[in-house]
Formats: sequence, structure tokens, C-alpha cells
Amino acid sequence: MNIALVFPPFYFEPMYNLPPLGLINLATYLKPTAHSVKIFDFPLDIRRKSLVMDKNIYERCARDILDFSPDVAGFSVQCTTYPPAVNIARELKKQAPFLKIVFGGPNTWSIDELTLKRFSFIDAVVRGEGEITFAELISSYDSRLEPQSVAGLTFRSPETIVRNADRELIESLDSLPESDYGFVPSFSQYRDICQISRSIAILEVGRGCPHKCVYCSQSGMWKRRTRTFSIPKIIAEMKNLAQNLGAECFLLAFDQFTAKRSFAENFCRGVIDAGLDAFPWYCISRLDTVDKDLLNLMRRAGCETMCYGIDSGSKKTLAFIHKDIDREILFEKVRLTTEAAIVPTLSFVIGFPEETKEDLDQTLELALRAAATGNTNVLVQMATILPGTELYDKYNHLLIREVDTYFSLGIEFEAGKRLASDDFLIDSAPAIFSSFYNIPCPAATLRQLNETASYFTVIAALYPRSFLMLGIELKMPVIDLFFSFLLTVAQKKTGLPQTSIGFQGLGEDGPTLSPVACLTHFEDFAAQSLAGREKVLRKFIPELIKYETRLSSGSEKSQADSPFAIDIARLDSLKPLCNPKVSIERFTYDIPSLILELKYGHFPDSCAQGPVFLVFSRSTDGMKVREINEFGVDFLGLCNGQIPLADIAERLYPKYGADKERGEFAAECAKAAATLAGLELLAQG
Repeated sequence: MNIALVFPPFYFEPMYNLPPLGLINLATYLKPTAHSVKIFDFPLDIRRKSLVMDKNIYERCARDILDFSPDVAGFSVQCTTYPPAVNIARELKKQAPFLKIVFGGPNTWSIDELTLKRFSFIDAVVRGEGEITFAELISSYDSRLEPQSVAGLTFRSPETIVRNADRELIESLDSLPESDYGFVPSFSQYRDICQISRSIAILEVGRGCPHKCVYCSQSGMWKRRTRTFSIPKIIAEMKNLAQNLGAECFLLAFDQFTAKRSFAENFCRGVIDAGLDAFPWYCISRLDTVDKDLLNLMRRAGCETMCYGIDSGSKKTLAFIHKDIDREILFEKVRLTTEAAIVPTLSFVIGFPEETKEDLDQTLELALRAAATGNTNVLVQMATILPGTELYDKYNHLLIREVDTYFSLGIEFEAGKRLASDDFLIDSAPAIFSSFYNIPCPAATLRQLNETASYFTVIAALYPRSFLMLGIELKMPVIDLFFSFLLTVAQKKTGLPQTSIGFQGLGEDGPTLSPVACLTHFEDFAAQSLAGREKVLRKFIPELIKYETRLSSGSEKSQADSPFAIDIARLDSLKPLCNPKVSIERFTYDIPSLILELKYGHFPDSCAQGPVFLVFSRSTDGMKVREINEFGVDFLGLCNGQIPLADIAERLYPKYGADKERGEFAAECAKAAATLAGLELLAQG
């Protein structure tokens, strides 16, 4: 039999595409059989421009699949890709009536019967883990038998829809074969086509989740159990992916990597012992399962970044989510993560159906406080109603369509807009396509929540400390200050008064708040907000804004110039040149001490005064900030590439060398030049 495994089309520019591991695992499991298997990765085809995005995209996909003459077409579907999968399946059945069409994936297991009742051209739905179930289904089709004995399957019989018993989870994941990436293009092709810096491989280390978060469909599918592959098997696969297939870094697929400490520790030690610690990796974790020692071990093993699901700053909302995490541990765990040189992504969710404005504000405030610790990424998302979740079961009767959330983007195939056929399909079956719907929230309008989810991350990335301190000074809730800033930016853009714009006028001509707009307007917004106040307690806010503005210029990483290597033996011939990627700022407040306090979760009313000089320099790792003294400032000020080092020493001698012999001071200047060169503050001139 010919078996087509289909990854339905989607395109979301900020995201990159990786090989579809679920389909690869299905193909690998079928490899020992006599069947011919082919994976159709349509998202990759879109990026390499072999699949055109227009109103005929589904017909093209169907034609590509039918050219393979398949007997079975299996679709991996979730959220955004559900409508494309349905439309392609309809087209396939129209042209090949005897073709068997099977759906599977994390969005299907709980709406299997709904799907089959609604779409007569779909023959079966695989629930849960697919490897064994799909292979047994293929055997049934090959033998022309109805799959009545295939556990974990819902299928269409001539008379009715049959839901077979659930399949028990695979006890030993090691019994599964190692994923065969020969079914898809090389990692380097994904890297180059998606224009990312390194070849990324998904490394599955475990499955399942023991928790019961109200919005998550995974725990139900995995029956609130977790299983992991053995460490030797994981290390062997990691080595094969790196040494034989060109993987340059790894995304660990497992929502609970640090849940069992011994597993995380043994993995890290196994990576180090195998000499694989030079390959960076990413994982997902919970704040309450990490500490300093584990984080440092993870970093030594190559962990470069990790994601923490914070979700909310409101204890009431956390209780609603069923998330038992003390928000008070946040700052310590985030700080320990960054001190271990691991960059954390902090995920927050807003817009739950019982969330108040106060709850929302507590979440945004916590997001800013967390970002203020430094070197973090903040992600804010609207709550999405996924089948198989408690949120779906309790609130699906309230579903309305108003805004597109993160989980409903990526199928805008006709001039940047969604196809009418997709919208019609979504409108016709809210219970199936619930991820495209919203639930009203008392905290704010759905439009406001969507603007917050879309653009609050810009504030958290560029001005977390300044925005937070400005809100504290103004005694204004973070959410109100944010909306006020959005209106200000819109007014600058349109030239209309804010009163005539109103919040509903935001975002109609493109993104409401781009990073450039934020950098352009925030300083003036803050100044106007503070103007006219009888008493400003935190007079350091303008300088804090200046600090974060300078820091933000390193957000776009670039290759730094090689530092100038100075030969002290040739002082007279040297003409130091200040690195053009370096700038020096003078502050009248002790900003470094303030930044340190914010890192530890302290938000003071005052800041010590006194001249402070900070050097901002760009490098391949982003922006570096260093404090130097006045001598260093004057020294760098003379490094224009034209003045010999000996002359620089002579010019600085009256101010800084009066208590030294000229030769001794010249030697100190040479050492200073060497130090500054080592810090990449001097460039070759």
C-alpha cells in the first residue's frame, strides 16, 4: 500500500518550521513493512516557494498527494491546521473516493466522533499515541477488514460510527524505533529555507504531563502520566543526530523535563560524558522543579534557553487554572536561571473567563517584574479554548468569534487573509474549531486582550524597568498605563486627538506598537506623564529610560569587530581607535545599583546620586554594559585612530598622572589600552 502522511499547510512568518516528528515516527514504525510511505511537509513547501499561497492552495496539495497514488492519507492536525486538513481531505475524497483518510494529533482525540459525524469523507481518527494504532489500522486496511479490534481508534463503519476502547499507553518508550529522518529533507535544508542560524533537531525525551491545567489538552490525552526514554537511548539518538545528520542544536520535546530531578541530572551527566555538551539545547520546565545546582548542571551540559509556564500573577487565576505555584519564588528562580547563563522564556496567559481587571493587571505587573530581572523573554498569550480541556467542557457554550489568537494564525493564504472557504468551515462547527473562537472576559474587551497579548511583549522587552517604575510613580495600574501608551502612539501615527481615536481605532493600519514606535515615543510619553506633577518621588526614571534605550540598541545582534590587539612594546606606533559599536553615557544616578536591586525583586523609591559612566558595546551576544571611571572615559575620548598612544598619555598626564613619573604613567596607559582592547572597546585603526 502507498501511505501519504500529511503535514497540512500553514505559514506564520515569525515562526520557523522543523521536521514533523510525529509523522516521522509513524513512518519509522511502518518502515519494516512492505508499505511505501511518503511525508508531505506542506509548510516547508510554502517556505521554499514550491507551494503557492492562494485560493487554490488546497487543490494543489491534493494534486501533489494524489500523484503518489496513495491508498491511505494520514493527517497530523492541530489548532490552525484543522481547517486546511479538512479541505484537503474533502478534495482528495472527491477525486479518489476509495482513498482512506485518517486524522490524528492532539486536537482530535476528544472530538473524534464530532469530526466523523460532521465530515463524511474522513474515515477514521487515531486517538492518543499513534505508532501502534496507526500501524494496526494499516494492517486492517491492507487485509480489507474493518478495524474493530484496533484500540485507540474511532472509525466509520457502513452503519454507524464506532469508538473502540482506548489504547493503553506504551509502557517502555525504548521499544519504539529511533526516528528515521530519511523521510524528510536534511536539517540544513530546514535551517537555510527558514533562515535560522543553526540546524535544529527535535529530540523527544519523554511524553506526558501529570498536571491538570484548565487550558491544556495534553494531560487528558496522556492520562496524566509521564514516561521518559532511557538516558542511554536519548544520548545515542542525540549523538546520531549531531554526528551523522548535521544537527547543531536540540529542542527537547517533553513538557516536564525537570519534573523528576534524577532524570534531568542523569541526562545532563550523560551529555557531558558523551562530549555532546557543545551542542546547545532548549527545554520546558516549571519554576518549582529547579534550583541553583540543577540549573548550573544543565548549563554545563549545554542548556541555552528554557521555558517556564508562569501563566498568571493572580492567586485567584492560578487557582482557577489549577496551577499550584507560589508566585513569590518567581524572582529567585528566574534570577538563578539567568545567573546560570540560561535565558528563560516566561509564558503568561490572559483572558480567562472569570478573570477580572485586577487579575489581569497583577499578571502584567508580574511579567514586568520578571523581565526587570534582566536577560529574559516574556511571552503573553490569550487563553485558547482547546477540545479535551476543562476550559472547553465548561465554557464552550460561550464561544464567539471576534479576534484571532496565537493558535488561530497561519492560514492566511489569500493576499494575507484567510480563505472564505476556511472561514465558512470554522463558522459551521464551533465545537470542532474552537481554537478559532474566544470566550468573553470581564477583565477587558476581547480586542483589548488581543492588543495586550500582541504588543505588551514589546514593552517587556524594551522598557520593563522603566514602565514598571513609571506605573508605580503615577500610581496607575499597568494595564491602564499600557492602553494610555497605545493611544499616544496611535495619536502620533494618525495626527488625530486621542479622544477621536478611541481604543477601537487602534491597530487598523498595521501593528499598534512596533519596537521602533516604542523606542521613538516612550521617552516623550513618560516625560509628559510626569510633567505637571507637584512631586515626583522617583526622579531617576528619565535616566532609567535612557539606560534601557541604550541597552535596546543591542537587541539586534551583529558580528562585532575583532578587538584591537595591542603590542605594548611599540607604544609610539599605536593609534588606538574607539570601537564604533561602543557608546559612553554619563548618568547622574547610580543606575547599576538600581538595576541590581530590580534584579532581586526590589523596587526602591529612591536612587543614590553621583556621576556614573556606562559603556554600551555591541557583540555577537547582544549588548554589553560596563561601568568605567572618568579616566577611562577621557582615554576612550582620545582614541580616534589618529593620536599615538604616547601622545594620549601625555595629554592625560596633567589630570591623572601628577603623582607619578611620566614613564610610569605611560605604562599605565598602555595597560589601560590593553584592558579596553580585551573588553572589545577598541577597534583596529
